[in-house]
Amino acid sequence: MVTTDGGTVGDGTGLLVTLYQELRRRGVSNYTEVAAGLGLAPEEHERCRAELLSLGLIVPTTSRHATAADLRNEDWRPEEDAVASVDPEIALLRILDRERARLREHLAEADQAYGTLETLAGTFLRPGTLAGSEIAVETITDYRRIQQALEDIVDVTQEASCSMYPTGPARQVPERIFERDARKLAQGVRIRAIYRTQDAVRPEAAAVLKRRAELGVEVRIAPELPMTMVLVDQQYAMVPLHPEEPGRGAILARGPLLVGSCLSLYEHCWHTATPYGDDVAPERGGDGLSEQQRAALQMLADGMKDEKIARNLGVSLRTVSRMLSELMQELGASSRFEAGVRAVRLGWLD
Repeated sequence: MVTTDGGTVGDGTGLLVTLYQELRRRGVSNYTEVAAGLGLAPEEHERCRAELLSLGLIVPTTSRHATAADLRNEDWRPEEDAVASVDPEIALLRILDRERARLREHLAEADQAYGTLETLAGTFLRPGTLAGSEIAVETITDYRRIQQALEDIVDVTQEASCSMYPTGPARQVPERIFERDARKLAQGVRIRAIYRTQDAVRPEAAAVLKRRAELGVEVRIAPELPMTMVLVDQQYAMVPLHPEEPGRGAILARGPLLVGSCLSLYEHCWHTATPYGDDVAPERGGDGLSEQQRAALQMLADGMKDEKIARNLGVSLRTVSRMLSELMQELGASSRFEAGVRAVRLGWLD
C-alpha cells in the first residue's frame, strides 16, 4: 500500500506517519479498526500503538474526547480500544512540561542531599577532618564498637586494603570475610593480607587462607608479625591499643600522614613475607629452617603420611615431596622416617 507521504506500509516511519494521519483525520476512533483498514500486521499494530502512546500523539478516550482531568483521574476508564489523536505541538508541550516537573523533583532531591552533606560536614565532622594534613585518632575499647568500626572502614574501601593478623583468623567469621572479599574484588579493590606461617599449618586457618587466595586476595605468610593491622586507602588505620595485649582495645587513626607511617611498616612486612601458594620456596629462618619445613618435619616424626602433611600445610603433594627430599639431603637421611628421627635427635624440633 502506498502512503500519502510516498512511503509504503512496510516502512517503519512512513507507516507510523500514515497511521497517525488517519487517526488525526478521524479525531476519535477505534484504533484496531483503523489499523486493520491500513493492513497492518499484528506485530506492527502493537508496535505503532505503543510508539504513538509514548509520544503522546494518541490518548485512550471514550466516545467523547477525554479531558486532561479525565486522564489524571485514577477512577476514569476509557472505552475499549478507543483513542483520540493529539496535535503534535500539544504532545510536544506536554512532554516538555512533564520533563520540567521531573527535573524540579530531581533538583529538590539534590537540594535535600546537599543539605544533608552540609549538616554532616558542618556539624558532625571536626573542622579540617578531610584535609590532607589532618590526623585524627580515636581510642576504642568496646569489642563490638571495634568490629563495627572495622566493618565501616573496610566497607568504604575504594582502592586498596592491607591487613596482617599475628593471631590468625580465629576470631573472624569466614563467610563474612569471603563475602566482603568477593564484593570488593569485583569493584576493583586490591586486597592484601599477611598471616603467620603457622596459620598455613592449622587446618581451619589454612582453609581461610586458601579460600581468600582463590577469590583473588593476595595472601602472604611470615614467621612473625609485629601487630594486628588493617589499613584502608591510605586514609584509615586500625591497630591495637596495646600490641602485646590486642584484646584490650584498638586505635582508629584517620589521615594520610599517620596512615602512611603504618603503611611503611606494612610494606616492610609484606616484602619479607612469603607468597602463599604451592610453588613458592619457603623463607628461611635464622637456623636454616622455615616454619613450614619445621612443621613438616614434626608431622613426619609423628608418623604422618605425605598426603596428610600436604592437607595440613595447605600445599600440594608435589610441594611436600620436594620439601621432604631437600630436608633428607640436608639431614643425610636415607628415608623419610630416618629424617624425622634425626631432626628430633639434633634438636631441630625443640
